[in-house]
Amino acid sequence: MSLSSDEYLLVQLNDISIEINRYLSIFIFLFGVIGNILNILVLSQRTLRSNSCAWLFLISSISNLIAILSEITTRMLSSWAIDPTDTLDWLCKLHGFLTFNARTIAYWLITLATIDRWFLSSLNVNTRQWSTLRNAQRSTIIILILSSLLYVDIFYCYESNLINAPLPCYSKNTFCLLIIDVSALVMSVLLPILFMIIFGVMTILNIRRSKRRVRPVPVFIIGNNTIQHKIPLTGKQYTHHNTIQKKKTDGQLFKMLFIQVILLTLFTLPLILEKIYSIFIRPQKSPIETSIDTIIYNIALLLNYLTNGMPFYIYTLFGESIFRKELFHLLTLFRQKFQCHRTFN
Repeated sequence: MSLSSDEYLLVQLNDISIEINRYLSIFIFLFGVIGNILNILVLSQRTLRSNSCAWLFLISSISNLIAILSEITTRMLSSWAIDPTDTLDWLCKLHGFLTFNARTIAYWLITLATIDRWFLSSLNVNTRQWSTLRNAQRSTIIILILSSLLYVDIFYCYESNLINAPLPCYSKNTFCLLIIDVSALVMSVLLPILFMIIFGVMTILNIRRSKRRVRPVPVFIIGNNTIQHKIPLTGKQYTHHNTIQKKKTDGQLFKMLFIQVILLTLFTLPLILEKIYSIFIRPQKSPIETSIDTIIYNIALLLNYLTNGMPFYIYTLFGESIFRKELFHLLTLFRQKFQCHRTFN
């Protein structure tokens, strides 16, 4: 039986969607899993994990790894029609909860890191005191709890073996779909990105203000007398090596964070636009429009998942001495242990 032109186009569009899911997912899986595992190992080192910003990077990397393992794995399996979440109801619910929850936590932890850098860059000493490891750990716990509560409805809304749905494991009705999609769009994407941009700009302004306030101390020589004009300082000047090293570390962490926020915003923008279009502008679509929208959504979503695997590569390129030094030290230890193991065997 021959297919009509519309039916043939639908089949072609469906095949394109499957191929995109299959091959782009494999790349993102390898890219993200390797990067996040190395990130976790490096950021767990004693010299970094005591820093509040590095701590937030560490927990964010764990969340990124969970998100990639949960979502990208099922996308790869679904392209070969062997995804267990399609048929197992409990696994479908768990997969949905872990995916949405892990991505939300990862985004908000980077937002907290931006706020932490704003605290640290403030000219007000009381504001700077908010940038502590304890506050970062407390904030992490709060984010974990709030994010879990936000997506607890997935255990009710998600079901497997659905027929008239984009995926077999999906929201079981329109109301559930709207609630979860709007929650994910607003709470997991729009608000974190907005706060990252706001506090990122405020941090840059703080840094510029602090540089303008650093002035050379004028020295006047009158005859045999040296008169030093004293300028009031906003804080105590330190010359201790550890303090200088800490400031250098904080500066490099801010650079790493700044690049990450820029790339995260750029790679998230297509997904935001697609979601706004599909939810609010054109919710009702023809079968062909739905297939085209599915392809666009898959590309936008997978591009967004690249941000879950990017941090390690950003930190390696822009971390200068702080991150690369710890990475090379870790790789040297692994090589020595491997050589030792081969020698004894």
